[in-house]
Amino acid sequence: MSQPRILILHAPGTNRDREAALACQSAGGDAEIVHMNRLIHGQTRLGDYQMLVIPGGFSYGDDLGAGRLWANDLYHRFREDLDAFVAAGKPVLGICNGFQTLVKAGYLPGPAPEQRVSLTFNRRGHFECRWVRLRAMVSSPCLFTQGLEEDILCPVAHGEGRLAVPDDAALQELWEGGLVALRYVAPVDLAKMDLPSSEIETQPRAPYPYNPNGSVDDIAGLCNAAGNVFGLMPHPEDHISPYQHPRWTRGHRGGLSTALFANGINAATRFI
Repeated sequence: MSQPRILILHAPGTNRDREAALACQSAGGDAEIVHMNRLIHGQTRLGDYQMLVIPGGFSYGDDLGAGRLWANDLYHRFREDLDAFVAAGKPVLGICNGFQTLVKAGYLPGPAPEQRVSLTFNRRGHFECRWVRLRAMVSSPCLFTQGLEEDILCPVAHGEGRLAVPDDAALQELWEGGLVALRYVAPVDLAKMDLPSSEIETQPRAPYPYNPNGSVDDIAGLCNAAGNVFGLMPHPEDHISPYQHPRWTRGHRGGLSTALFANGINAATRFI
């Protein structure tokens, strides 16, 4: 069987497209980095690909907020093509800035074009760069996280990654709809840790720094109701090899993100 074609979308300011392409190639996909201008001028067609990845970076310099200008591009230039891509069930993955873009374009949690949640400034008010632990929610229809029994370990690198909802009803809708795909979790039982009460804050499952941005209910990733559109703030493309683990020289193993990409590639094969 031929490999599914993966479009890694590139815009001015994105800087994680090569890592995303490598992760997709390692999982069996035929990844191609495509600049926005090629789509705009009709040199490349979104419909010719079986999977779309919107990678991380600082698209358009985050001038009007992280992901906002890229979301405007998707909305005004590619709405019809992207709507058809999503409606067909083809997998779409947004990482970090790509997650912000999909949220602000209305595709996550969907349905587009209404923006139902937001990703805003980290609760501590500064850029966070650290490794985190992610756990897949078994109640989610997300095709990327299906069958994940082991926690994923990978880094975050963002200043505007805190998931915020307008009210409790909106948060309840996320959970009841299975739209929460990943959560930040602590590596140990917090009850056994000697932490100041001020550090526990209001989220005992994963206090800072395990939830690095203060996202509501420790939510790290969302999907749409169909499960084919998925976004997360951490960078799974940065842990596809055991040698990328920050403590691999001390024998630490596990937590690879490879399965996320493999699941997406496997789902994409049926559209070849």
